[in-house]
Amino acid sequence: MTKWEYATLPLLIHATKQILDQWGDDGWELVTVVPGPNGTSPVAYLKRPKQ
Repeated sequence: MTKWEYATLPLLIHATKQILDQWGDDGWELVTVVPGPNGTSPVAYLKRPKQ
């Protein structure tokens, strides 16, 4: 059974691709993006298998 670790991070609209590419290079998979608590900055939820 795979065990997962999770991360959340705020996304900057002007740098979303670069941020997600960097986390993807580190083995993180994007699960979803939701509006942030203030309604303006989106928040990404990511997961990767535990080492």
